[in-house]
Amino acid sequence: MEYGLIGEKLGHSYSPQIHNMLADYRYELCPVSPENLHSFMTAKDFCGINVTIPYKKAVIPYCDHLSDEAKEIQAVNTIVKLPSGSLVGHNTDVYGFITMLKNAGISVRGKKAVILGSGGTSLTAQAALRRMNADKIIVISRSGENNYQALYEKHADAQVLVNTTPVGMYPNNGQSPVDIDKLPCLDSVADVIYNPEKTALILQAQQKGLKTASGLPMLVAQARKAAEFFTGTVIDENVDAAIIQEIKKQTLNLVLIGMPGCGKTTIGNMLADATNRPLVDTDEEIIKLAGKSIPEIFAQEGENHFRDLETQVIEKVSAMQGAIITTGGGAILRKENRLSMGSNGRICLLLRPLDQLAKEGRPLSSGINAVENLWNSRKDLYMNTADYIVENVNEPTITVRLALEGFYEAAGH
Repeated sequence: MEYGLIGEKLGHSYSPQIHNMLADYRYELCPVSPENLHSFMTAKDFCGINVTIPYKKAVIPYCDHLSDEAKEIQAVNTIVKLPSGSLVGHNTDVYGFITMLKNAGISVRGKKAVILGSGGTSLTAQAALRRMNADKIIVISRSGENNYQALYEKHADAQVLVNTTPVGMYPNNGQSPVDIDKLPCLDSVADVIYNPEKTALILQAQQKGLKTASGLPMLVAQARKAAEFFTGTVIDENVDAAIIQEIKKQTLNLVLIGMPGCGKTTIGNMLADATNRPLVDTDEEIIKLAGKSIPEIFAQEGENHFRDLETQVIEKVSAMQGAIITTGGGAILRKENRLSMGSNGRICLLLRPLDQLAKEGRPLSSGINAVENLWNSRKDLYMNTADYIVENVNEPTITVRLALEGFYEAAGH
């Protein structure tokens, strides 16, 4: 192996994609079992490697030299083999964390910061916050003096909150480690998780108007710094933005919302064909789940039961990556649906004149007056939920082009 990432269970990693955009070398994923770690490290059959869970501490004895950051944190995430065969261990996570906060405009100087979690990533965050001159750094864990109950009772005056736990990470999207409503002094929230793009914690913080930082910029910045160690050259930090945007374009879902009969299914199918992305229709998923048609669900169990099924389906499909998702007209009615759709996607509101909306087989669109009433009751929710708006009044191919252009632009933000 020339360069690559080692860990026990790597799953789907963005690292090869990121490194391929950073430098001209071959980068591979290399799962290593605990019993094979010793033989792998002593063989030194690589030029350089990144190290992830659970080996960031375990590789230290194999390193002949450690950088100051690696010594301080006692964790290594980048190893370079010198021409002599010696191994030098670095930690680029601290740099990545600091870059993530700076890019988000988050300052911790003189502030009280709370870190959720006491594992290896917490040590990274602690070192970074010290370098950024935080006044007080409190580490919250599940046990001990500074536990989660103490967070609310003793540290509700925290101004910066950092999550280093896996709570809210795929596939457990929608979970949050804390309720920030109980932390009234917060001005900033950072979460090192990058899948989903926006965790429930980040979404809650954004709703409150706080500054937020998610984990993808940290991942890219630490990879760039590792690539500099691998190649011995300085890489322009401005490349980060392009890499982040490209990853978002590929991994975020394109979610279509809008009135019943506005053309979401037609445009969604065409978008899937145009992009070679999987198409998920939440109404179809509800039908599969219930074993009956939507009119039958409304007639037999009522709208509230239908909405429960809808919420269940939207939560599940929103955890996907790189999909085209079409939703029912009322998908935006529940706050939890709006948060789910926005956690890993960009939301396109498809608009069509009310008198052109299809009404057949739609329980809540039985006539023009009903349609107008429906639009008036939902208009603000549609507008506030959407990341961008496309009018479906042209040839479908034009609507598809506009939807894709809007998605790519929205993905860059």
